[in-house]
Order: sequence, then structure tokens, then C-alpha cells
Amino acid sequence: MPQFSRALDVYQGFNFKKDKQSPIGYILSIKIGDQDLTADQETLKDPEQPANALADKVVAVLNHYLWETGTTDAMYFSGQVSTANKQKLAEMILGSFSNIQVAFKYVVYEYDPLAKKYFKSNYVDAVVNGLLEKSGDELNISVADDPSAEVQSPKNYTFQIGIKPQTTEQSVNIATASSKNIVKQWGVTETA
Repeated sequence: MPQFSRALDVYQGFNFKKDKQSPIGYILSIKIGDQDLTADQETLKDPEQPANALADKVVAVLNHYLWETGTTDAMYFSGQVSTANKQKLAEMILGSFSNIQVAFKYVVYEYDPLAKKYFKSNYVDAVVNGLLEKSGDELNISVADDPSAEVQSPKNYTFQIGIKPQTTEQSVNIATASSKNIVKQWGVTETA
């Protein structure tokens, strides 16, 4: 089965330059259990309209995204979060999870060399719901103890999470170019 995997440029995500065309991505919102991570990274440039900042603040600037594109396959995110979110994540990880539900919204941008512009290559229109993935007894979530060196200010920490879909059908948008859009299903609805 085809997969959608992208290595994303953290430096470009924080310091958008119009003359550089590397893929970038953001987690726009994420709630893990009953804890909302704060969307506290603002004034990041909108790749589709580089003169403007993104309409939303972001929780994380992504450095990697992977989805095998199957309806029951997990999505994997790796990105940079603020000090405040790093502290909140560390507290959650060291504590005990009683609620592993995840509600999140994200976007990945790529450059279309034919149209000569950035486009959304993988994104959701609304918040989607999943569950923290488990590997054996361990939940697939982590945050680094030490700050990243790639972008030194603002101070940021690498955060990784695997999210599998809840038992309800949701939509994920994929595009291969600025005008080549596909809607894929994520999750299978289970009736009572």
C-alpha cells in the first residue's frame, strides 16, 4: 500500500523563505486526554501567502510525518514544541494516562514547481479524533529533555507521537500538486 511520508524542514517552518522550496508542516491543535497543548508559536509565515502570518498559531513545527494511508493505519508526527508544552508533555508522560484519546488538526505544505507555489499536500479540514498508539505496554509518545539545536530561538524540544484512528470514519486530504486533490478515509465506523 502506498504511504505518505515526508521529511519536513524545521528551519524553513520557523524561518520561511520564499526562495527555498522544502516541505514544511505544523500541528495546529492537539488535545491528549483532557490536556490541550497550547498553540503558542505565532507569527509563522503562511507558505501559500508568504506576506502574511498563518491564520492560526501552531503547537508544533513538524520535522517528520508518516501515514501508510490505510483506513486503520496510525499517523506518526515528530516536531518541535515550546518549553511550556514540553513541560506539560513531560508531566503527562511521567504521570499516568487514564484517557488516551487524541483530538488534533495538522497541515503539511509542499512546493509545486509547475505552478510555482506552495500547496497543502496533507491536511484535515476539521479536528480529527484518534487514540494514542501502544507498542506493547508503552504508549507511543515522547518529548526530548534537551532543547533542539536546529532552531535555537525560540527554545524548542522534539516531540513524537503515534495516533491510531478512533472507530469512526474521518476525512484526510492529500494532494500531489496544487490542483491534484484526493480525500482519503481514516478510521472505520463501528456500530453498536
